Amino acid sequence: ARERGQETVSGKTVKNHFSRLSALWMHLVQREMANRNPWAGWDFNITKKIVRRGWTDDELTLLAHTPWNGTSVSRATWAGIISVGMFTGMRLGEICNLRRQDIEVIEGIPCFHVRPHPEDHWSPKTSAGTRIIPIHSHLLTMDGLDLLRDTGEHYLFSDLTVSSTGERGDNFARAFSKHKKRIGIPEDVTFHSFRHTVSTKLRNQEAHIRELWIDTVLGHEASHKSQGTMNYTSGIAVANLQQVIEALHYPEECIMPF
Repeated sequence: ARERGQETVSGKTVKNHFSRLSALWMHLVQREMANRNPWAGWDFNITKKIVRRGWTDDELTLLAHTPWNGTSVSRATWAGIISVGMFTGMRLGEICNLRRQDIEVIEGIPCFHVRPHPEDHWSPKTSAGTRIIPIHSHLLTMDGLDLLRDTGEHYLFSDLTVSSTGERGDNFARAFSKHKKRIGIPEDVTFHSFRHTVSTKLRNQEAHIRELWIDTVLGHEASHKSQGTMNYTSGIAVANLQQVIEALHYPEECIMPF
């Protein structure tokens, strides 16, 4: 219709037309006046798609300085998860499933090791999601996180709950969604937007930071396939990945206070 310069109708209107025609054809089939109902069985996705975007500095400042008074997760967990998201670009599910054993010192550099945990029936979203992420110096100096101290807890964020579908961190996800809506953060900005923010910041950094290193840190399928891309023991040195992480900077007012 667009190619011919004709007017189009909305998905909702199309769905309504099909529904009425299907009702008519159902009677025709029952009366043996038609062999089948061609209007039945169609699926219409009429939900308006929201294009996600990264956080602006003003939005991060608002998030950082609006008091957290929720009861579903502690203040430490709230600030910790948001800070890890800001300084790693990790997916929410990856952060919520971090174990204390996933914090390793590799080549002298403290790192998050995002990897499958079959004993708990959890694994990263893609094969590229299994990766090493050097821990940003800001996270290492956050007293409340205590990343390098053995607390005796199994999970990094131990007060997260598991949903009926097996998703760990469901209580945080609901609390975050309600909080950002309450303080006026737009609908197109979500927790996943931290990945967009990190990706944008890194791709606007110095030229010596390679695209392949950024893809590896974020767990993207690398556009440049090379031997050792998916294995930190060969190919990309952890020190190079640390350069990527340490290139992340935010204005002081954007930093989540602990």
